[in-house]
Amino acid sequence: MPTTDDSIILQCGDCLELLKNVESDSVSLIMTSPPYAQRRKNSYGGVKASEYVEWFLPIGRELFRVLKPTGSMVVCIKEHVENGERHTYVIDLIKALRSISFFWTDEYLWVKSNSMPGRWPNRLRDGWERLLHFNKQKHFAMFQEAVMLPRKPNTAKRVRHLSENDCRRMASKTGSTFGKNMSRWKDREMVFPSNVLILSTETRNRGHSAVFPERLPEFFVKLFTLPGDLVLDPFAGAGTTGVVCKRLGRRFLGMDIVPGFIDLARERIFSLS
Repeated sequence: MPTTDDSIILQCGDCLELLKNVESDSVSLIMTSPPYAQRRKNSYGGVKASEYVEWFLPIGRELFRVLKPTGSMVVCIKEHVENGERHTYVIDLIKALRSISFFWTDEYLWVKSNSMPGRWPNRLRDGWERLLHFNKQKHFAMFQEAVMLPRKPNTAKRVRHLSENDCRRMASKTGSTFGKNMSRWKDREMVFPSNVLILSTETRNRGHSAVFPERLPEFFVKLFTLPGDLVLDPFAGAGTTGVVCKRLGRRFLGMDIVPGFIDLARERIFSLS
């Protein structure tokens, strides 16, 4: 049975079936991390890499249908290594989602500042994951001012004493087309972030094997939604996106096929004051 407080709804079941009951063009942001290929076998069955696109595409069609024309979908996902090389199922998935009219707008990188140590014979340890950003169209809702960051101390120091050249656009001396006007930074206290997010992984035991830190969905909830907007996570897991939505005043619809994860998400979200 769904659990709800009007703004937060949690549903247990196969998201492909549950999504059919969601109104078309109603979701402002889909923020999710689906089970990776051949991972989480005990929880989700472990979809084979060779069958991943075939498994995800029907879900993708429903996600496209429920997403607002101005909405965004952010998918956190990472390829595994098979027979000594990276598998291409994520690349294949991107192409498949484009084939059903998703617009692949951007790719964000989550750099893990505390990634697990280790050594492999033909590669270095994984220290990042992909966050694929899709839309229905080229123009969509985006609120960049909501995620601005304080400018770095060295920038503040640099603009205290500007030369004549600093007050006009100076082309790079390397011969590239890059140029900058340092005077434009003089009165800026806040700057726009890049598409590289440096965040530590979740280290507290949440009863789920792949919990991402709250700051990860928080960034995208702020960037792509306003208070009162509906955020969907069809693979809600431990409910981290729901926790963020509850705190930021967004409506949340979370789905998961594992009853225990829905119970965990309910406990986390509804324990917030």
